[in-house]
Amino acid sequence: MTKFSDLHEKWMKDPKYRKAYEDWEPEFAIVEAMIKMRIKNKMSQKDLAKKLGTKQPAIARFESGAYNPTLSFLKKLSTALGGKLEIKI
Repeated sequence: MTKFSDLHEKWMKDPKYRKAYEDWEPEFAIVEAMIKMRIKNKMSQKDLAKKLGTKQPAIARFESGAYNPTLSFLKKLSTALGGKLEIKI
């Protein structure tokens, strides 16, 4: 079975893929940071959803990239995970 990292490395040689990936990189970084915080806090998606007053599928959609979160959602999420949301330009 081919690892995603191997495919990603191969695909990054394609200028269209590279551009699309770079365009989405900030979103990937946010999702990755939130997943790492959730795991560090030993929380399941269900645990986090309960803490936020939502359902597990909402967390799954966010983590899969299928949901474009609002700033309000990101602030609630970071607070629930014991973090602080910082935005730098």
